[in-house]
Amino acid sequence: MIQRISTARPRGPIHRRGAPAIAILAVIAALVPLRADAASKSKRPAAITEATAPREAGEPIMAIVSIKTQHVTFYDADGWIHRAPVSTGTTGRETPAGVFAILEKNKEHYSSLYDDAFMPHMQRITWNGVAIHGGPLPGYAASHGCVRMPFGFAGKVFDRTRIGMRVIVSPNDAAPIDISHPALLVPKPEAIAAAPARAETLAREAADAAKAADEAKQAAASAAREAKALDASLKKLQAQKARADRDLANAGQALAAATTDEARARAGERQQKATAAVAEATTQLDAATDAAAARPSVAALKETAKSAATRKADAATALTDARLGLEPVSIYISRATQRLYVRRNTHKPAPDGGGEVFDFSIEAPIAIRDPDRPIGTHVFTAMAKTETGLRWSAVSIDGAGSAKDALDRVTLPQDILDRIAPTAGPRSSIVISDEPLSKETNYRTEFVAVLADQPQGGFITRKPTPVMVADRDAPDDGFDLFSPRNWGFQPEEPRRGQPMRQGPRGFW
Repeated sequence: MIQRISTARPRGPIHRRGAPAIAILAVIAALVPLRADAASKSKRPAAITEATAPREAGEPIMAIVSIKTQHVTFYDADGWIHRAPVSTGTTGRETPAGVFAILEKNKEHYSSLYDDAFMPHMQRITWNGVAIHGGPLPGYAASHGCVRMPFGFAGKVFDRTRIGMRVIVSPNDAAPIDISHPALLVPKPEAIAAAPARAETLAREAADAAKAADEAKQAAASAAREAKALDASLKKLQAQKARADRDLANAGQALAAATTDEARARAGERQQKATAAVAEATTQLDAATDAAAARPSVAALKETAKSAATRKADAATALTDARLGLEPVSIYISRATQRLYVRRNTHKPAPDGGGEVFDFSIEAPIAIRDPDRPIGTHVFTAMAKTETGLRWSAVSIDGAGSAKDALDRVTLPQDILDRIAPTAGPRSSIVISDEPLSKETNYRTEFVAVLADQPQGGFITRKPTPVMVADRDAPDDGFDLFSPRNWGFQPEEPRRGQPMRQGPRGFW
């Protein structure tokens, strides 16, 4: 089971009457290093004030946190809608810079690590404890790794966001800019219009393929059992016929050697019985031999079952794509691993509690031109539909290269484009990065990637999320994303830079 930050509120001595002094001392002790750290900052960025755009706001598509200027900005399809100051992780417990998404939301959350600290309107972005939530803002980085927002602001945005919304944590100021490029997904209106009916058709086809595969599997298994029994019967009848032949031969020899009428009579009777036995054994053996010759080929039935299982798996894959066809699709391209990963939210609740299950059935190698040259980290987001397809934005949080250059250097495999591009819609995204996926990326996350050249104190000291291993390669019956038995498998890529270390869960 995955370990989670407890949402239950433990009741220790600090909550009992008569212990206010202990509570005050604990708070003072916690604040001393933070004040010392704050005093060491001779230059602070200009204060950011809370603001709301002077227009009607749409649904938030992304949030960008600037560690440098300690503020967060939420964007809808037309630009920024909400802005506020924040307090990110202090020295040694820095908030990791990178690419995240909202995984879970909880209006009333309490820290399981820091004296039952109140973390209202918590929106988790990693399962090992990083979140954005309401909290005190001293005017500088002061948290243990989370992103604190003003209490009222946290409540306002909490009610508007949804699971899967992109959260970008940038070392510097960053903002989305419009971009167009041939590498960005272009949907087909006819494919989008046909998607619901196609899903219904594929559901029937998948059910028929599953039934046929089960029947073929049962037929092959039954034939194998019958063949085994028939082979054993043939061996028994062959042995019986051989004994009858020997008895007949012995009876003939006895008859030839008989010298008296009595001996000849006994030998003759014996010979008659042996002759009848040979005839019976011959009849039974011939019938069994004919049956063996007429039986279906076990090898052929097994091959049929194998082909049916392949058709079942293909039908299930097509159905999965159709079911998820109108969901935003997210693509992650890693220069570190030279691989492409695809995520789509199934909106199925995770079997172990908390969050939703993401489809991770598409993964493939990808060629990146000049693979030894840094490419940076860039997030491309489909902001809205247009007459010709989608309007895209780009956010770059690592200055190793431009967003356009990153797109120029990658070519998405055509077979994957054929599966996801026709029905791609707003909120779809492509992330191109030098970084591998973090170990925090698993079956109930979209993508988690952190910048290796930035401090990660509030991240690497936390215990990585345990990941259930699912029976993805179960024999004979294919892989069904929507079956709970198959939730949980996700290969973990090695991190660049400092490795994960064991540590406490959750922080404030």
